[in-house]
Amino acid sequence: MLKIGLIFIGAGLGGVARYAIAGWTQPIAGDSFPIGTLVVNVIGCALIGFLGAAFAGPVLIREEYRVAILVGALGGFTTFSTFGRETFDLAADRQWLFAALNLVLSNGLGLAAVWLGTRVAGRYYGV
Repeated sequence: MLKIGLIFIGAGLGGVARYAIAGWTQPIAGDSFPIGTLVVNVIGCALIGFLGAAFAGPVLIREEYRVAILVGALGGFTTFSTFGRETFDLAADRQWLFAALNLVLSNGLGLAAVWLGTRVAGRYYGV
């Protein structure tokens, strides 16, 4: 139960951090490009790469706190970091097919799901 509570707190903090950082950086591009989201995703990927390696090696941390940070805080900050880490791990293990599938399917199906959701909402709400 402690682990779930810590994930909950971490996710809230990560979400607030995402909102703040995206809000600070988005004015750079105005409405022309989602630079705020890009900045958050890149920061999240760098953090999960660094912390994932640190927690697997020299940095000793209790499992509850590791999960709170990696799943909670970074999950609330951006799930793109998890996607990046999992794809990197597949490639590092020389599982090239699965790395490529994860890359193509996550992006392709994600975009298709956005399109489908938009269509369904359009039909349902008439927009």
